[in-house]
Amino acid sequence: MIDLILTMSEKSPPTKKFKKTSPEVSTSKTDNFLKDIEAERKKTAPSIMEFKFNKKRVRVLSELKEVPEWAEGIIYWTFRDERIHDNWALLYAQKLAIKNKVSLHITFCRLKQFLNCSLRHYIHIFQGLEELETECKELDIQFHFLIGCAADILPEFVKKHKLGAIVVDFMPVREHLLWAQQLAERIGSEVPVIQVDAHNIVPCWEASDKQEYSARTIRNKINNKLPEFLTEFPPVIKHPYQSKFKAQPTNWDEAGKTLEVDRSVVSVPGLKAGFKAGMSELENFIKKRLQKYSIDRNNPVKDGLSKLSPWLHFGQISAQRCILEVSKLSKKYPESVAAYREEAIIRRELSDNFCFYNPKYDKVDGAPNWAQITLNDHRKDKRMFVYTREELENSRTHDDLWNSAQLQMVKEGKMHGFLRMYWAKKILEWTDTPERALADAIYLNDKYSMDGRDPSGFVGCMWSICGIHDQGWRERDIFGKIRYMNYAGCKKKFDINAFIARYGGMVHKYTKK
Repeated sequence: MIDLILTMSEKSPPTKKFKKTSPEVSTSKTDNFLKDIEAERKKTAPSIMEFKFNKKRVRVLSELKEVPEWAEGIIYWTFRDERIHDNWALLYAQKLAIKNKVSLHITFCRLKQFLNCSLRHYIHIFQGLEELETECKELDIQFHFLIGCAADILPEFVKKHKLGAIVVDFMPVREHLLWAQQLAERIGSEVPVIQVDAHNIVPCWEASDKQEYSARTIRNKINNKLPEFLTEFPPVIKHPYQSKFKAQPTNWDEAGKTLEVDRSVVSVPGLKAGFKAGMSELENFIKKRLQKYSIDRNNPVKDGLSKLSPWLHFGQISAQRCILEVSKLSKKYPESVAAYREEAIIRRELSDNFCFYNPKYDKVDGAPNWAQITLNDHRKDKRMFVYTREELENSRTHDDLWNSAQLQMVKEGKMHGFLRMYWAKKILEWTDTPERALADAIYLNDKYSMDGRDPSGFVGCMWSICGIHDQGWRERDIFGKIRYMNYAGCKKKFDINAFIARYGGMVHKYTKK
């Protein structure tokens, strides 16, 4: 049997046609930014084979633990982390492939639909994958664009092409967890199925072994492990072992032909997909917005956010890379770097923790007991306004600020974080039950936001409506002890008239149901 399990930190021996609308984003300055990072990778190690890979990032899901003798390749199924560079899952797959002297493959298994993913999101995915496929050719890695659920189609594909291991990335939503489990059950007796957390800096199962109550309870657990996990990456190298079969080139104009999604939600104007575009935005953030990030990030009329969520959500860039680059300025901008690290490490990984350890992460039943009790106690409170999902979706409420926030999400694929809290809390106030409020908030966020269908999105809605990672506050109608936000409070925080003027939210007369 060929060796699979590497020792801890082992040092090994050497119908819709999709327009190609993502222009080249790389300027000479961005080229330099990327070249400097590439040089740091090479300085860290010539390849993954000379790098001390931390096996705590890995979970073997299958019965079989070793790559079989007959193996002719290793395949990485990318779902959440759709990139070549700074990707622990792909690096581990290349380590296995080189160690076993076989070819390296990447696959993306395109579903007909995923949750409320719309055409907007799939176009972004395809454009990013088109860039990835080009890089794969340069690196002698075979990229396979397959149609279907990975748990259904990969077992036969792996057998047919004698692929000796499947490496999968990690996403703690029930669908992906189920598919990874099914894959291990269906083929795990013949080839190993290995999961690598390439999304979190501290792997989710290493950060904590239970659902954490709040950021306060997980912060030290993560921070204490950062010296071990927050390392530079080695490079993905040109793969030294050729494949006996070649991947079919992807016809990207036909990639979405059989999608069963809402095609009315089109691409966000000016938003470019892929690793290069994401890294360009990271460079812009560092140079133009990081300095005032700690001051401006909570003001919806200021250009103060990182703006990186579309690329981080689809895994087109690495959160760990963002932290490595931003942290270089910790002495120059200590407060802003600390604020960004809190958001991009602690809050982000807390969201994964919640979804991984709480199977009811998107249900009122998943809320803490105090929140379930208080919401139930106020279930029958009189609502002054009750809106349908259609009215909410079309920004037809009496609240021009709320309508403007909804319009921002529909038009730009994002909503400012401060307003997303206000937005979700008003849905609780304006719907007949907490269950429908949560369902409507998740539906709208998933359908329009570029970072929807994500642990951070689920947790954002659950925090606003169900009080997770929060505490009880002064009791009031409808909300009970759930934290309250109102229009007057927003007025004190920022210039709401400027925000409303920017997005054009109107006051609509309420019609009593």
